[in-house]
Amino acid sequence: MKFGKIALIIIGIGLLIFAGRSLLKGQPVVCDYTGERVLYSITPAGKSEYKDFGIVDLNGTKANLAVFKTKVLLFEDTEKIYSDPRTLLPYRVEREIYNMGVKEFIIEEYDQANFTVTMKKYRGGTLMREWKTKTSGPIHNAIMLPFYLRQCPDLCVGWQFTARFPDEFKLELASIDNITVPAGEFQAYHFKSSPERFEIWISKDDAAVPLKIKGTGIFPYALLMEERNFQKS
Repeated sequence: MKFGKIALIIIGIGLLIFAGRSLLKGQPVVCDYTGERVLYSITPAGKSEYKDFGIVDLNGTKANLAVFKTKVLLFEDTEKIYSDPRTLLPYRVEREIYNMGVKEFIIEEYDQANFTVTMKKYRGGTLMREWKTKTSGPIHNAIMLPFYLRQCPDLCVGWQFTARFPDEFKLELASIDNITVPAGEFQAYHFKSSPERFEIWISKDDAAVPLKIKGTGIFPYALLMEERNFQKS
């Protein structure tokens, strides 16, 4: 897997405040986080920024727009993610990538009804490659997944969830930890993936902020929250 893609799977990566728990047991909460901005440091070297732009029109469909920017050494990636406001499953992702001075543009189109994603890679305005992948269920976006997890009520150790990127992973709430990140000290829900590729910590409070995302693959990394605020458009 390319280092750039791994930097993105930081899942996640992730990043909003959680304003309350669902009144319907087991149902995720749908909240308005328009204007939220979260900054992360990436080890061994890098920065990332997440911002929620709220509900926009995507070809006649209401979609939540989030932008996630990553800069790691000579790699930069800006992702515009259009997702279902309720489930946060992606509809469309637009990626502008600078890798070692080379600029690429990738479009991901999701058909969640048929569990497929079609990807097109452009370079210099020319279509370089197009491919389609089908899975056995809904396809998630690695960056948006923590947004969904943080909205799940009644979490307890042992809770499990299946995610696809499109490779399938089982997520389990393994423990509740006390952790320290640049933004401070927090008690956090600690999720682990199977196969073992990444771990996610989300603050165990009303904010439910993704605090830390750790990659455990060939190229280890950690994404740590530095700052969170709201910016009006």
